Amino acid sequence: MEFFCYHRDRPGSTPLRTEMVEEHWAYMDRFGATMIARGPTFTSDETLTGSVHILDLPDAAAARAFAFEEPGYQAGAYRDVLLRRWRNTLGRTMWDFGDGRPDNDRYLVLGFCEPTADDIGLPDGDELIACGPLLSDDGAVVIGAAVLLEATSAGVAGSSTLSPDQFAAIEVHQWDFGGRPA
Repeated sequence: MEFFCYHRDRPGSTPLRTEMVEEHWAYMDRFGATMIARGPTFTSDETLTGSVHILDLPDAAAARAFAFEEPGYQAGAYRDVLLRRWRNTLGRTMWDFGDGRPDNDRYLVLGFCEPTADDIGLPDGDELIACGPLLSDDGAVVIGAAVLLEATSAGVAGSSTLSPDQFAAIEVHQWDFGGRPA
């Protein structure tokens, strides 16, 4: 089962996150084989705002354990956690994406919609890194979408990815590939 996990930073937690980076990476290393995508979100001045992890785990209990046993969560770095079932519509990982285009930035676009059992319109294109619906716990109901992509700006990422006609709320966050530096 695939899960989307977004730990949203508590305001002012960047020093704590920086102090705990090795603990965070060591924890994530344990899940390396299950990762579809990962990386930090941040503001234009590079202040951390969150941490995205998309993983393939055995079940919801394993996903909850992953999210709430994370060292930064345990230390109080995060204000909340968005944890949802997810479906990998591209069928690949972020490492399969390649280098992308140097003139583009990377973004996380989240859209939230009225719950529906129907498929929702998701984008396609070469700029997509990871894409899929956010699902109910049983996977039967779509409640939104999470898209990682490259775009020339946050405005382009938001306006070209998810339709405001279909999604009641759309969030755009600067994002980048994460993990231990090579």
